[in-house]
Amino acid sequence: MASLSRALRVAATCPRWSRTRGLGLRALTGQAGPTAEKSVPYRRTLKDPQGPSTVARGPSQPLPSTAHVVVIGGGSLGCQTLYHLAKLGVSGAVLLERERLTSGTTWHTAGLLWQLRPSDVEVELLAHTRRVVSHDLEKETGLHTGWIQNGGLFIASNRQRLDEYKRLMSLGKAYGVESHVLSPAETKALYPLMNVDDLYGTLYVPHDGTMDPAGTCTALTRAAAARGAQVPKAVWPCAPCSWPQEPQEPKERKQVIENCPVTGIRVRTDDFGVRRVAAVETEHGSIQTPCVVNCAGVWASAVGRMAGVKVPLVAMHHAYVVTERIEGIQNMPNVRDHDASVYLRLQGDALSVGGYETNPIFWEEVSDKFAFGLFDLDWDVFTQHIEGAINRVPVLEKTGVKSTVCGPESFTPDHKPLMGEAPELRGFFLGCGFNSAGMMLGGGCGQELAHWIVHGRPEKDMYSYDIRRFHHLLTDHRRWIRERSHESYAKNYSVVFPHDEPLAGRNMRTDPLHEELLAQGCVFQERQGWERPGWFAPKGTAPVLRYDYYGAYGNRMHEDHAYSRLLGDEYTFDFPPHHDVIKKECLACRGAAAVFNMSYFGKFYLVGLDARKAADWLFSADVSRPPGSTVYTCMLNHRGGTESDLTVSRLAPGPQASALAPAFEGDGYYLAVGGAVAQHNWSHISTVLQDQKFRCQLIDSSEDLGLISIQGPASRAILQEVLDADLSDEAFPFSTHKLVRASGHLVRAMRLSFVGELGWELHVPKPACVPVYRAVMAAGTKHGLVNAGYRAIDSLSIEKGYRHWHADLRPDDSPLEAGLAFTCKLKSAVPFLGREALEKQRAEGLRRRLVCFTVDEKVPMFGLEAIWRNGQVVGHVRRADFGFAVDKTLAYGYIRDPSGQSVSLDFVKSGDYALERMGVAYPARAHLKSPFDPDNKRVKGIY
Repeated sequence: MASLSRALRVAATCPRWSRTRGLGLRALTGQAGPTAEKSVPYRRTLKDPQGPSTVARGPSQPLPSTAHVVVIGGGSLGCQTLYHLAKLGVSGAVLLERERLTSGTTWHTAGLLWQLRPSDVEVELLAHTRRVVSHDLEKETGLHTGWIQNGGLFIASNRQRLDEYKRLMSLGKAYGVESHVLSPAETKALYPLMNVDDLYGTLYVPHDGTMDPAGTCTALTRAAAARGAQVPKAVWPCAPCSWPQEPQEPKERKQVIENCPVTGIRVRTDDFGVRRVAAVETEHGSIQTPCVVNCAGVWASAVGRMAGVKVPLVAMHHAYVVTERIEGIQNMPNVRDHDASVYLRLQGDALSVGGYETNPIFWEEVSDKFAFGLFDLDWDVFTQHIEGAINRVPVLEKTGVKSTVCGPESFTPDHKPLMGEAPELRGFFLGCGFNSAGMMLGGGCGQELAHWIVHGRPEKDMYSYDIRRFHHLLTDHRRWIRERSHESYAKNYSVVFPHDEPLAGRNMRTDPLHEELLAQGCVFQERQGWERPGWFAPKGTAPVLRYDYYGAYGNRMHEDHAYSRLLGDEYTFDFPPHHDVIKKECLACRGAAAVFNMSYFGKFYLVGLDARKAADWLFSADVSRPPGSTVYTCMLNHRGGTESDLTVSRLAPGPQASALAPAFEGDGYYLAVGGAVAQHNWSHISTVLQDQKFRCQLIDSSEDLGLISIQGPASRAILQEVLDADLSDEAFPFSTHKLVRASGHLVRAMRLSFVGELGWELHVPKPACVPVYRAVMAAGTKHGLVNAGYRAIDSLSIEKGYRHWHADLRPDDSPLEAGLAFTCKLKSAVPFLGREALEKQRAEGLRRRLVCFTVDEKVPMFGLEAIWRNGQVVGHVRRADFGFAVDKTLAYGYIRDPSGQSVSLDFVKSGDYALERMGVAYPARAHLKSPFDPDNKRVKGIY
């Protein structure tokens, strides 16, 4: 049997393989030779004695004529979704698997579960998966899932990596996840076979472990089949799952039907022109259903095409090898050596060795006949993992390789799963694209997906996984998907720095000021394909170059260039070298004025006969004010969570369309939303309009208008030279808008502030953006006007206490908890979406509150820090930044009372607080109001 070191030498001396070599499919049985009989994990439980090639064809049981939900795909996510639907009492749920359970990619997965990730939501999802596989399933079914709790060990070979692990440790304290930072000597004592000479330290998580995919999926489907509760009709409030006629109740309430490939999705169009799922078609008949869940993994794109739904993922080879027996390895924890890009999974008395490389092999033509299959391992690609593994556990150099496992996995542009209802088709849900983490995230995501289907939304904040996070222009853009998915794969084990930016898929969407600002030193950020200003470097330009695939696939890797160099400066958990540059932008805004290019914002019109009814229902604030008014408001879900915060401007109707307003009858509103979440906003509004059957139009003008904002004490003086309007308080009050001319060009001016200063936004037709911007800059020269980017916005807004959606304000946060009760028209009798939930919450008392903290010691914080109150952890920081005017670090986080009581203002004020950063607690002060300009004088122009 070949040893790892011999494999390494052979790979080094062999000619370079072509990219197509080793792509042939092989089944576990049915062929002679070594490729036919690979010894792989779980083989005995998954491999039929006859082999899949001789299994009788035809569905494992008859198809029902109707079903409430059809889940497509019998892997981890499909089985978890079926199980959690059953736990919610859903009858008539059917799972269709084209071959046999787990036969696609789940069967060969490593099955690792790590409890700590740099995301609070993912920590919660992982905790639920662990609870399901380690406790719930065995209790419900008597079947062992194969859960082994041998612990997890994260390796740090440099200080930054150890800092990252310390951040995870602090976050874990907020969720009760035990973890310990170990010295090299302590690590050696725990894992005697490990080389620790090059270590800074490790993070040990004793309750991590591994799962058996076959055992877990068998237990899930057994538990689902055992549940027979029927769902009351009142539990199905969401339109996607409503039937035009009540379906016949299936005889089998829970069914798993194998050997039943799906061949089509039948779609109907309702009376309002909305496309909805009608049925699933198979080789053996059709099933009428209003709800389909695409859990087809690598094959999810093909299933999506059947329904006209875009599924942005790619398939790649992902491999590991299983070693021969290693004396002394028994009971050792699983290891993740991120800097060597390798993991070591305990496999009884052996190890599985795998990792993520910069040159993964794409599976270009995904076969619909692939089941329980593997690819030949390309040792040229895999070599780097062998080197890292031998360095970490030297005994591997003389250890034989028992088997190689190289199978397909699906990967997405941001390395996050694809979940939720597709914007193109009501009733079509996604649960795919799990980037080889489908087993560990499956339990938590299966639960959330089931809630999504039954209750219309998940319980947790799943925006980062929601398919609606991607702009529709990107979800079928082949180059963007391929580049971003490659980079996400290649950087899977990279340190997660707070201000990192992708190099792939850049310059996809640029606004008219892009070249103008680039020439002035703008360092751009990327959000959903848009290039937006991050900050302005004082010396030279920093263009983003075409993606080089990190030198893979014959591409020449870019040598040292300005953008990459400046981005490299961000790879720190300290203040970056350009901290003082951002400081100058912020203080210029506070002392004089700054201009912000916010053209990437989403800009929508809501117009029509029912527009006022729609606005009253959609928006938590009273937006039915006279034309010319602008209101800051939230949009909520039925649980009272915040789906968005935005500004809504009332328009006067007109018969003629212009670049700044469409022609409409009835009522009209102009909506400005954050550009990164524009698609989410569009989809949320569209869904509500469809469900409520409002007769109005939603028009997207995001690509047609720019947005230039001028903020600061000198903004009025500057703009008075550019605009042909009186900007006095009497003529142009705060929260109003009007059409004016800027240097001869018609624009919509709004007196608003997102940084806590006197200021105006100019919403400008695309052709006029450059001349208007130049006119503003020319007028601002003598007033000290500077360019500023979103890094300054982040600092200025947190200093003033303004919320950022999806940071300190999310779909699982209510406006009452977030201190935004003023955005809710609860004193009126007007009904709005989420009102009942807010009224209930107000009557029962708030179980958590968003609190502002300041830290006197000058130390950077970024979020995820644990919040201590009187010696107890009461929450974690959602968002943090440095405030240059107050000269302190500011942090916002939700706190709870450990006793379970409501969190009163007295509870907030009476505590002794500290924020734990990387294991060190820093004394902090809690604030009920923003520490900067708490009386709101500056936005009124009072200085």
